[in-house]
Amino acid sequence: MTKDERGSAVVEFSWLALLLMVPLIYVMLGVFDVQRASYGATAATRVAGRAFIIVPDGLSEDEARSRAFEAARLAMRDQGMELTSDQLTISCTPACLQPGSTVTVTLNTSVRLPLIPDALGGEPPAIAISSSHTEPYGDYREAKGDG
Repeated sequence: MTKDERGSAVVEFSWLALLLMVPLIYVMLGVFDVQRASYGATAATRVAGRAFIIVPDGLSEDEARSRAFEAARLAMRDQGMELTSDQLTISCTPACLQPGSTVTVTLNTSVRLPLIPDALGGEPPAIAISSSHTEPYGDYREAKGDG
């Protein structure tokens, strides 16, 4: 071993560790954000479907939709995400709040990749998240009308 090579292994190991750890940490941050959004979307569609079908007597379909959206918004907020009304869709087959019908709640959102500045221009890269939940209203329940 010559005098010039002494101690260079520590420096090389440090640079190699840095070059490997930075991308690994970035990927982990992205995976954690996507997982958080996926869990939030799943929970939001489930609670929105349940909130829609358990609307008290005397409330209209619009009020049921409002309650479902509020429940979904709270579920997403628990995961640190905001929910807008255009991300949540509620559909009923064959009709809402009628015995034997089903309610399907669909949520579509996206998660931006972490640490990408807006200064780069264009649409920031994002991963699309989608969740759907179907809840039966029940065959032996009283039909709820608008009046």
